[in-house]
Amino acid sequence: MTKTAMVSGGTGYIATYVIRQLLDEGWHVNTTIRSIAREADAHRRFPEAGNKLKFFQADLMHDEGWAAAMADCSHMVHIASPIMAATPKHENDLILPARDGVLRALQFSKDAGVQRFVHTSSMAAVSYGVERGVHEFDESDWTDENHPDASAYTKSKTISERAARDWIAKNGDVIEYCSVNPGMVLGPVVDADFSASVLAVQQLMDGSMPMAPDISFPLVDVRDVADLHVKAMMADNIAGDRFLAAGPTLSFLEMAKVLRDNLGDKAQKVPTRQMPDWLVTVFGLINSEVRGIKSELGKRRVVTGTYSQDKLAWTMRPVEQSLIDTANSLLSRGVVTV
Repeated sequence: MTKTAMVSGGTGYIATYVIRQLLDEGWHVNTTIRSIAREADAHRRFPEAGNKLKFFQADLMHDEGWAAAMADCSHMVHIASPIMAATPKHENDLILPARDGVLRALQFSKDAGVQRFVHTSSMAAVSYGVERGVHEFDESDWTDENHPDASAYTKSKTISERAARDWIAKNGDVIEYCSVNPGMVLGPVVDADFSASVLAVQQLMDGSMPMAPDISFPLVDVRDVADLHVKAMMADNIAGDRFLAAGPTLSFLEMAKVLRDNLGDKAQKVPTRQMPDWLVTVFGLINSEVRGIKSELGKRRVVTGTYSQDKLAWTMRPVEQSLIDTANSLLSRGVVTV
């Protein structure tokens, strides 16, 4: 029988790679986009898909379109979730669509008879709401959403994953649910519409980050994140599991060094010095994006859990290669010029 999966948020960075891998492995895929007017542009990402890929108009805050998108699907990968480059004026602009969207996707999955639900959460639901210093995390940890430094985004990911797990506990006896929690996702971009995580590499490359603030992230390649989603779709006995998709932790300055060491003249605008914390504070007075990162200064999160690798035989490519591939794709698409 033909296998059909539904992937929400079909034009997103991670979703694009998940859909590609599913198509390559013989699946048919239904996917949602917020406006069907984008269907032709979205199809260009999958030139060999033909009738194996279908697009449906649906959004996180409304019921319309979800039943049609879920029809005949045995598996669901819920990736769609709001994200904003700048801090929203009202935190509920992120929290409500994330929470209500996953609950809507779960209900329509249950109604359609879906067997497996893979939820794209985030390390933002695992490792935030901490003080300065080095902190270690594994699959059992949760972000403290009540911490003064918890942002609207980290709250949205934490609240939505908790809500999904609570819903499953009450209603989801026929659905196997698990989450995938990526760190900072890098890798080749497919067009100029890419994720906020890649924006950091763009800013390192194009000179808009003349010095590197003391901020660190556990990194992972988008191709490996997609592979983890597909493995989670197919593995046995994953109900309730939490799969962290995060490798080594690098600071902005360490990322900059990787780029300079490997890209030669193409990295001539990459910063060589760390920005003093006091200067971040000064810039934050006039720049809301800088102000939003101030609370992350001096925090280094290290992922110690290996459950994803041990249970799913998942592997990650070197994060240095992911950084180089990200930068080269931004250069080749003209997003960054030297």
